[in-house]
Amino acid sequence: MELLNPQPGERILDVGCGTGQLTAEIARSGATVTGLDNSAEMLAEARKNYPNLAFVLGDAASFRFPEPVDAVFSNAVLHWVKDAEGAIKSIAQALRPGGRFVAEFGGQGNIASVQAALRAVLGPSADEQSPWYYPSVGEYAPILEAHGMEVRDAHLFDRPTPLQGEDGMEHWLRMFTQSYLRQFSPERADDVVSQLVDHLRPTLYHDGVWTVDYRRLRVQCVRH
Repeated sequence: MELLNPQPGERILDVGCGTGQLTAEIARSGATVTGLDNSAEMLAEARKNYPNLAFVLGDAASFRFPEPVDAVFSNAVLHWVKDAEGAIKSIAQALRPGGRFVAEFGGQGNIASVQAALRAVLGPSADEQSPWYYPSVGEYAPILEAHGMEVRDAHLFDRPTPLQGEDGMEHWLRMFTQSYLRQFSPERADDVVSQLVDHLRPTLYHDGVWTVDYRRLRVQCVRH
């Protein structure tokens, strides 16, 4: 949010707004903000929580926005969008010349321990089933530049994130690995989660706290 530095009167698009908490925070700056998400359920919650804000249904990889905006913001979303070219093309088209793009999402090496556990439990097909896209700076910056973005800053950093409670990892897995779990019966899914937790415990559980090995890619760009 500090990097975005929204100003009163600016038009800002929040890509992957979810239930709208950060959209509302941007709006408090006095900017006119629109939240975009591909989940009708999340947008319904966002409209309920923030009835005075604008929210639209759209796919990050293929949306078109009617009028250019001053800035596009995206937090913890673009690692779910495997069509990076489509996403950056859409974002670039939404920006006015001189407009800025600020984003943070999972980068190369994100949740490496979880991915290793998935391979151990589910076999080599785990990589093929992965719903995630975790690029390096060297991989992502050329995509940005190819779509008219001047990359002002792009860096990858570790952000280990503690989870709440003894069951923190189990809850995390049930929330974020549904693309793997939904193929199984409830009983088999429970077994898979249990096996994953057992694999991860030696690496990610210390002194009574689960910590996920997040790595984040943060980018700041200006459109030519």
